[in-house]
Amino acid sequence: MSDDTQKPRQSFSPGRKWTVGFDVVLRTLVVLAVLVMANYLAGTFFIRHSLSDQTRMELYPRTLNLLRTLTNEVAVTIYYDREDPLYTHIDALLREYRAANPKIRVRTVDYLRDAAEAQKVKTTYKLADAANENDKNLVIFDCDGRLKVIPGNALADRSYVHLSSTNSSEPQYELKTIASRGEMLFSGAILTVTTPRQLKAYALQGRGEHNMNGSDEVSGYLTFKSVLGQNSIQLDPLFLGGTNPVPQDCSLLIIAGPAKEYPAAEIEKIQKYLEGGGRMFLLLNSGQNSQRQIGLEKVLTSWGVRIGNGAVRDPAHSASPQQYDVTVAAFSQHPVSAPLIGSRMNLISPLPVLRNATDSKVSDAAQVSVLIASEESAKVAGEPAANAERIPLAVAVEKGNVKGVVTARGTTRMVVVGDSYFLGNGWIKMESNAEFASHAVNWLLDRSQLLEGIGPRPMKEFRLSLTQSESRTVHWLLLGALPGSVLLVGVLVWLRRRN
Repeated sequence: MSDDTQKPRQSFSPGRKWTVGFDVVLRTLVVLAVLVMANYLAGTFFIRHSLSDQTRMELYPRTLNLLRTLTNEVAVTIYYDREDPLYTHIDALLREYRAANPKIRVRTVDYLRDAAEAQKVKTTYKLADAANENDKNLVIFDCDGRLKVIPGNALADRSYVHLSSTNSSEPQYELKTIASRGEMLFSGAILTVTTPRQLKAYALQGRGEHNMNGSDEVSGYLTFKSVLGQNSIQLDPLFLGGTNPVPQDCSLLIIAGPAKEYPAAEIEKIQKYLEGGGRMFLLLNSGQNSQRQIGLEKVLTSWGVRIGNGAVRDPAHSASPQQYDVTVAAFSQHPVSAPLIGSRMNLISPLPVLRNATDSKVSDAAQVSVLIASEESAKVAGEPAANAERIPLAVAVEKGNVKGVVTARGTTRMVVVGDSYFLGNGWIKMESNAEFASHAVNWLLDRSQLLEGIGPRPMKEFRLSLTQSESRTVHWLLLGALPGSVLLVGVLVWLRRRN
């Protein structure tokens, strides 16, 4: 071998290697830092866009207002079978809640596939074993130990739908989910668990008022009671006989459809409650068994309100063949009625509720605002025909504190409606009756963030109907044509590279 054989040269000197290595490490760290910052910015400042109608949801303004005021953390556990048809909707809806406020923490526990975690949930929240599989699905809201458990079977409205595509001679029906009540119940649950002290309303009893626990479709108020519950309000009965006063913890006094006159002693207690900054929801009616005078007329007059004597009739705007109901759509800009503009309500033979023309010294400080009025075609029964004009059917009264006088409860507020049957179990479900009740109650309690209604959310179902021939075509297309085309492309690429 020749002595002048040259030794192979080193490609990089040690210094060069250290420089290249440092450069690689530095570039890697920069890329990682950019990725971390990009993920942080994407998680903090993001725009949500749904690619399908099934997952596209927009929360109601009332829910968004509630979530904006939320400062406590709320843990939500979806204790659900993931294969349940409603689970996807519930999960997507609660993701919207979490996106609106990160203090909403959501997790899913599938009790069929994660028995250990399901047992922990049952132990933590002291859940009883359900006898029926359909009763096991739950959504649990927890805020500092205050719980609200919503059963899965209460989250949807279901109805039997006729199947028109069946070949059977007999009519076929299928039970389908037509609307979701999730947002209505979830927002109520959040309000309940985040309210340290539940507000109490009292329903005056003893003079033929509506039964708050009654299930009768016409006169029962059980559904109205549930509306109060959704707004985190506890409702108890109240009897003012003897020496019983209006309780100090009464946030709202409800007088629904009295049929008999109140004695002077009870009227005095009600007036004292109002003068002390009380809140009252007064619902009157013109029923045949009701006396025209109930004893509250002088109280209302002192606050600038007068009740008419005859029922309002409007055959041109009635939904019943007997024409005893009145459909109204004239809502004012008051916070109670403004959210209902563009919708309708049904009242049953309502009495006119008018602003008093002769105000007393007390009513000088009270602001009386019309909430609902009839159409111009309406007339008052038993009164001579007058010029076409709208007749007020509900008013709101508000009186601020008198200078130098401190009231125990703050500002006095009242909502007076000329009908009470429109909130019965049957009629409260009609049009926007329930929404009006919710708005009125929340305004009376000075909860302005809850003055936007939440209703059931319609759910769409898409069905693809195929004949047997079309099903076979799709079958072979999926099993043969698509995989075969991929294989063919692979073979062509292989042949091209081989040549």
